[in-house]
Amino acid sequence: MVTIAWTVPGPDELVELYRSVGWSAYTRDRDLLVAAVAGSHGVVTAREDGVLVGLDRTVSDGATILYVQDVLVHPDHQRTGVGRALLGEVRHRYAHVRQTVLLTDDEPGQRAFYESLGFVEAHDVAPDPLRSFVLLR
Repeated sequence: MVTIAWTVPGPDELVELYRSVGWSAYTRDRDLLVAAVAGSHGVVTAREDGVLVGLDRTVSDGATILYVQDVLVHPDHQRTGVGRALLGEVRHRYAHVRQTVLLTDDEPGQRAFYESLGFVEAHDVAPDPLRSFVLLR
């Protein structure tokens, strides 16, 4: 059984989870990853038998904007409802926040997943489409 809780994982299990999904941009600098997660507005985790199997972290002002920075689920637990449970917990906690934003890879499966949760691509927002801009370094 998977348990969902608002906790910050330890450094070793954090790095292992990010490594398991191939997010090497995060795992190259362990200290930076640990600092980023510790500095997040909220971190919700999924554990099975005490083992970290998923994580969602947010950046927010707590009132008007919520940015979902990371949603990751260990490959052995993908397509089991863990990601949906993590985002459900985030949406519940931040239900009062008007705008929730996230960026993700351009992969059809991810688009379908986020759309199934009510997210809409910025250019598809109705009645007035939005634009999204990103600057990566």
